[in-house]
Amino acid sequence: MRRGTVAAAAALLTAFAAACAPGSSDDKPESKAPAAVSTDVAKAGNVTLTVWDQEVQGGQKKQIEELNKRFQAKYPNVKINRVSRSFSDLQKTLRLALSGSNPPDVVEANQGYASMAQFVKAGMLLPLDSYDQAYGWKKRYPKGLTDLNSVTDGGKLIGQGKLYGVSLNGEIVGLFYNKEKLAKLGIQPPKTWDEFEQALAAAKGKNEIPIAFGNVEKLPAMQLYGIVQDGVNNKEAVRNLVFGSGGSWTDGPNVQAAQRLADWAKKGYFTKDANSIKWDDTPVNFAKGDGVFLFGGTWWAPDLADKMKDKVGFMVPPAPQAGAPTATMGGESLPWSITSKSKNPDVAAAYINFITSPEAMDVSVETGNLPALAASKQPDQPLQKEITAAWGELSKNDGITPYIDYATPTFTDAFGGPLQELIAGRKSADEVMKAAQDDYDAFQKKK
Repeated sequence: MRRGTVAAAAALLTAFAAACAPGSSDDKPESKAPAAVSTDVAKAGNVTLTVWDQEVQGGQKKQIEELNKRFQAKYPNVKINRVSRSFSDLQKTLRLALSGSNPPDVVEANQGYASMAQFVKAGMLLPLDSYDQAYGWKKRYPKGLTDLNSVTDGGKLIGQGKLYGVSLNGEIVGLFYNKEKLAKLGIQPPKTWDEFEQALAAAKGKNEIPIAFGNVEKLPAMQLYGIVQDGVNNKEAVRNLVFGSGGSWTDGPNVQAAQRLADWAKKGYFTKDANSIKWDDTPVNFAKGDGVFLFGGTWWAPDLADKMKDKVGFMVPPAPQAGAPTATMGGESLPWSITSKSKNPDVAAAYINFITSPEAMDVSVETGNLPALAASKQPDQPLQKEITAAWGELSKNDGITPYIDYATPTFTDAFGGPLQELIAGRKSADEVMKAAQDDYDAFQKKK
């Protein structure tokens, strides 16, 4: 996700529900892909292509600015009108923009039931089947990645159906660590969860903040929970849960993961008053020296490398036991989608094809990001080398699990809110997982 910032507010979800209710203006079949497409951008004449993105952080911003520059150089008849917003701001304003009379042409529409599936149901996004036949995106990307950007008719199911977006970057939610602090503590990067627990205790004993953590937006706790869940549960069980094909959030391993978070909070392993700290402030504070470890996504890597140089390291979360394969959540960045009311869908498709091309993967590397597909260039920064190696390891072991906020349109509030209460010591692990299951059951009945 993502994902430079956090998930949409409850107001957005309320707007989704109202707009998609029977009798609303958006209660209509999904948009249809054009029967014939053109890949000749020059023939389109002078075009202004409006693009909304959330690429606002250092490395992400450099990446998209360079790609926009190259696209306009290749197609001088096209001018990019770029509108950039933080992830949360984009989520709060995107639906209104898409329902207006003059929506953007290209947007980054988040995966999952809360965003992409709702936009598909409302007929706001264009299925990309015809453009895929022209550009061959499904041949370029592994099926697992294109599935993440696919939705069935009416927005009923995610992970299958028609293609509604193409992503540029890969993502891993893993473990950053301060090499200098670990060395002073006499600790090696942990290889198992037991070793990690020992490292946390040692850091706390030396008056260090064991885990830098900010959770005012609720989603951070969900991502942290998901990482711990992957360490105690079977990856297929996690996938089945998120995609609605089996299991319960109240199953033993899932409750165990919540209990681990409660224990960490009780022992003072998190930043003080974590629920009052913004997620995007967490890596900033970590770079300043607050925290020995930082759970977070690879979208933070360019800025951390720039500020911390060789003092920051990255690893996949610990294995259940030494030598065992690891799993963690991740996948790919927000997909680039075409709006159904775009006046220039052919040019929009050419733009998406360009910014997800092999050339774009090289630009991703050059700007310190993690490309979704293999690039011809190799990273030169130590941190990026570690991340690339981690991506390769997870890909080899099929170790990527989906973001758990995909599970229902309201999961960020229904589960993220109780997780805040768990961290504050006001709810038990059993209570939190029951809240997750109640929301999950309610959504499954509506599908």
